[in-house]
Amino acid sequence: MKNMTFDVRPEEAGFSAAALQQMTACIQADIDAGKIPGAVMLIERNGQLAYAQALGRQSPASEPAMSLDSIFRIYSMTKPVVSIAIMMLAEQGRFLISDPVSRYLPELKNLQVGVAGTDEDGNAVLKLEAARQEMTIQDLLRHTSGLTYGIFGESLVKDCYRSQRVEAFDITNTELVKRLATVPLAYQPGTVWEYSRSTDVLGALIERVSGLTLDIFLEQYIFAPLQMKDTGFWVPEPKQHRVAEAFAQDPETGVQVRLSNVTRRPLFLSGGGGLVSTAADYLRFARMLLNHGKLDGVQIVSRKTLEFVRSDHLGEMPLARSGASYLPGPGYGFGLGFAVRLSPGGAYTPGSVGDYNWSGLAGTYFWIDPQQEMIAIWLMQAPEPRAHYRQLYRNLVYAALL
Repeated sequence: MKNMTFDVRPEEAGFSAAALQQMTACIQADIDAGKIPGAVMLIERNGQLAYAQALGRQSPASEPAMSLDSIFRIYSMTKPVVSIAIMMLAEQGRFLISDPVSRYLPELKNLQVGVAGTDEDGNAVLKLEAARQEMTIQDLLRHTSGLTYGIFGESLVKDCYRSQRVEAFDITNTELVKRLATVPLAYQPGTVWEYSRSTDVLGALIERVSGLTLDIFLEQYIFAPLQMKDTGFWVPEPKQHRVAEAFAQDPETGVQVRLSNVTRRPLFLSGGGGLVSTAADYLRFARMLLNHGKLDGVQIVSRKTLEFVRSDHLGEMPLARSGASYLPGPGYGFGLGFAVRLSPGGAYTPGSVGDYNWSGLAGTYFWIDPQQEMIAIWLMQAPEPRAHYRQLYRNLVYAALL
């Protein structure tokens, strides 16, 4: 894939060649200025590859140029993959997404909700109240489970996550579930969107229901059928020369950058953020989604399941967007693993009603615009400026449409 060929000239796919050249120049200028090490960008429209660029260096500490087959830590772009895996099991009748999670993971039954309060001296204390309803599998898929992350932001519940080492990397999915059972929920289940360990719990659920470890399940049912040959939870030694790396220190904020070690199989197979992949592999996954769950004769999920997945599942929850940080952002709802655009306006960037996306901590991002029959992928390894480049890339792509 180092010399990926275009299926059509940009104009044949409805893009301005001059605008795409301007996009290349814009990103190259930031690379030349030392803002990011490099990036890979792909755009496909109407089933035809219209743009593919690998810019900059694969690693700041070595000479090789970025390549279209460079391997990236995609972090939370793992979540859409695991969400689709869950829907595959639902299609097999292994469970209903309305089922309580505790039916399959009994450790998570009878959880309590942590509510911040004060004691007689005015000190902050965490009070506990019973959950009014159990989290469902649907709650896990749409991040309304009541779970949270301990690594983002501050709260008394997040303090509990850190003290109980909920987010340690030297544990299995089974151990993660056991530790989550010892900490309170951040919200009542089914009420508030909160970015969380929900998709990691989905990974544990896949293991419990299928009897397979998450890496084997995804390989057998998604990666092999879709010919995603470079996607997994670690990079085998013969491919490690293709791993993209970040600056040791962010050039603008000065923050030390620490990315996951992907040179060996991890103990923790994180369904929420553990995968590595390439632009070509993730393009095949996105093609399957855009093509109603099917690619090259292989049906991963049904057309109607895909419609269900990319529909907003928060609309009837009045408090859904009232949490500390609603990451889908203005103009977006959330489906079963994806942010989903609800209106032409309101968002920070152009798009179409019904387009859906997600991103990763180290700077990766993708979206699918069914109205435009378009897939766009952005891959870099630079955590600090990730929000800036998500918006910038999206602006530049839509600016290039004729």
